[in-house]
Amino acid sequence: MGTGAALAAAALMGGCVSPVDTPSATDGASYLGVDTRLLDGDLVNFHVSMAGADEENDVAAYAECAAAQYALIRGFGFARHVRTNVSQEAGIWRADAVYTISSALPEGLRTIDAEVVVANCREQRIPTV
Repeated sequence: MGTGAALAAAALMGGCVSPVDTPSATDGASYLGVDTRLLDGDLVNFHVSMAGADEENDVAAYAECAAAQYALIRGFGFARHVRTNVSQEAGIWRADAVYTISSALPEGLRTIDAEVVVANCREQRIPTV
């Protein structure tokens, strides 16, 4: 793992990632950062924020990208969406999302394959860390 990737992984696992101003599929979107908290065992909380989103699905997708990358960093291949709460204030969208991570495909309807999601996030130019 390169130095940049190692620092990004350490920051994500430590709970806070600095803001990322990355071009996106949505014109004018700025990704303002991810705060990650391990709640209990395999249950993880992600707080993400962005400016310039067109709708709440944009910030929810950002949270999903963060969850998928987190699962891969921790050595897991899957995640299951538990809930996402989205809010907007003064042009800043925020999502408070909870996912479980696992090495095997979890039960449930809202599961994600972390490698597939991370690849899709890169295609959509949504940062994962």
